Amino acid sequence: MSKIDLISGEWTDLIFEGRNQAYGAYQLRKGTGKRNLISIIAVIGLAIACQIGLTLKNIADAEAAKRAAMDQVVELSALEQPEKKEAKVEQKKVEVEPEKVVEKVKSSIKFTSPEIKKDDEVKPEEEMKTQDELMSTKTAIGSFDVKGNDDANGEVLKAKEVIAQPEPPKEEEHKVFDVVEQMPSFPGGNAALMEYLSKNVKYPVVAQENGVQGRVVVSFVVERDGSITDVKVVRSVDPSLDREAARVVSSMPKWIPGKQNGSTVRVKYNVPVAFRLQ
Repeated sequence: MSKIDLISGEWTDLIFEGRNQAYGAYQLRKGTGKRNLISIIAVIGLAIACQIGLTLKNIADAEAAKRAAMDQVVELSALEQPEKKEAKVEQKKVEVEPEKVVEKVKSSIKFTSPEIKKDDEVKPEEEMKTQDELMSTKTAIGSFDVKGNDDANGEVLKAKEVIAQPEPPKEEEHKVFDVVEQMPSFPGGNAALMEYLSKNVKYPVVAQENGVQGRVVVSFVVERDGSITDVKVVRSVDPSLDREAARVVSSMPKWIPGKQNGSTVRVKYNVPVAFRLQ
């Protein structure tokens, strides 16, 4: 009895041996083995189908995540940047102080015609001064001599003082450029930037509950030392998403600054921050 196959109909014949087999119970139990076999096959098929379905779902989720990451990189690279134009530096007119003119300056050199005299006829003030006498004199010695002719009706020359012009201030140190020869960049490139944004962006709970999603474009200035300043939202989606995008951009590490004519300059830059509900 313990070795009887329940799928077969032998046990039914054994039970109904010597009884009325035309009764419905015999026919019902006669088909039990076939029904059991169909049920086992159906359960096995259902289990296999579920396993295949879970495998396909996992593959689809992985592909969707990969496509989302690629979309973010494409969005960043496809962001419209203004056309590159030659940077023009306006030269401000430097005001130059007028030349200082010294009027009515007496000649510092006395021009006398040579005259031969005897020693006793030479006056003391006309004698040649020695070096010691010159050093002990109280007469001020200027930085330059003014040559004139005091004997010609008091006519004198005018002394002009040349004033050095100050160097014009370097306007590039304070000007904010839209496009430069070497644009600023995030350390590691666009891929590193997108990875930083994806790891640090926290989806606002209010936006999640209301099903709000979209792309916020944030503008900022990369300073000459690579720091981030003047963070503004130029394309808004929702106040909660705007605040989160501005927070993440403000917390970015220092960038590699842009350069113009070989010098680091301040450059305006735009970055899109995407918010998508899974």
